[in-house]
Amino acid sequence: MKITGVICEYNPFHSGHALQLKKARELTGEDCALVCVMGGNFVQRGEPALISKHVRAEMAAGGGADLVLELPLPWAVASARRFAEGGVALLEGIGADFISFGAECPDARRLTGLAHVLVDGSCDALIRAGLATGISYAAARERAVEKLAFADAPLLREPNNILAVEYLTAVERRGSGMRPLPVERAFAGHDGGPRGDWAGASHIRAAAASGGEYARFMPPQAAALLRRELEAGRTPDPERLDAMIMLTLRTMTPEAYSRLPDAGEGLGTRLARFAAVENTVKAVLDGVKTKRYAYVRLRRMVLAALLGITAETQSGEPPYLRVLALGERGREALREIKTRARLPLVTKPAAVRLLPERAREIFALEARAGDIYALTFKNPEERRGGTEWTTSPAVL
Repeated sequence: MKITGVICEYNPFHSGHALQLKKARELTGEDCALVCVMGGNFVQRGEPALISKHVRAEMAAGGGADLVLELPLPWAVASARRFAEGGVALLEGIGADFISFGAECPDARRLTGLAHVLVDGSCDALIRAGLATGISYAAARERAVEKLAFADAPLLREPNNILAVEYLTAVERRGSGMRPLPVERAFAGHDGGPRGDWAGASHIRAAAASGGEYARFMPPQAAALLRRELEAGRTPDPERLDAMIMLTLRTMTPEAYSRLPDAGEGLGTRLARFAAVENTVKAVLDGVKTKRYAYVRLRRMVLAALLGITAETQSGEPPYLRVLALGERGREALREIKTRARLPLVTKPAAVRLLPERAREIFALEARAGDIYALTFKNPEERRGGTEWTTSPAVL
């Protein structure tokens, strides 16, 4: 059995995701297992997920995935580069043969060409020169690529292409033999409005938060699970989260600020200065933000502060494989992975206690984040702690 890996967040899982999985299976054949590596309760944009990772994993397992593994917290809330590197490392850890992803450009050759330009070192000096002018890293990178691969540089303006190139860059850096399988994302924009019965995750989140229509953009099983979570009040209240972040920022030491991810160039000091006087997270970030520093980077920093993530925590690679959900062919996929796995495989949380120290530390951080996530729920009765240690994989 071959394995196709997909790195994802599914926040939440929608019809476009189901279509991508369907097309990935068509490209590789029915005898190929589809394994998703999914971020957890907090996502790469520096925000809490709309619903818990366990529910989102169940959505994916019901929507075409054979197996859903967790991308541990430090990499799930990192920059696009670290997010991609963490996901690719886990796919290597299960011996994946293919990596599939959605992209505005379905041409693997063009996307791989951009990845090669970024890996071979020819861009580095040009990117540093761009950063010296005060522009963001993303803008500096695009300018550098324009000089070396002019025709394809505009591809880096599209959000899914950007992540696709990050995945392929990580694959190339690692010398992995995984073959890319891009699936064209043509049905709806990443952050745009709906087109017919298709919509991106950001539109669905906004609709769910405002009481609008979301079910027609999702597979029925996924829509039913989202409805259940909304009705139970198991969704985050942004004001509760922001209050916790402000409490953390106000009580941090200067040394703690300096240890945050991406806190170099005096950014940690700048963040501490505004956190000491402003009264909301938005006001803090508005004060810190410059043309050089993207808002989402700052949002990830303050979330890292709350969750106890440091630059050291984000170093290295994920130290274990944790199963969140199994689809109809999940047991078969799991048996195959057990023969290939280069990392410890966790199917029950209790097994974490037998892992090496680094893996136990990362899981403890994950468990703490799960408790914080529960404290943001709108329904006070659902704010129980300790669920990371008691929740087993969903089996469909």
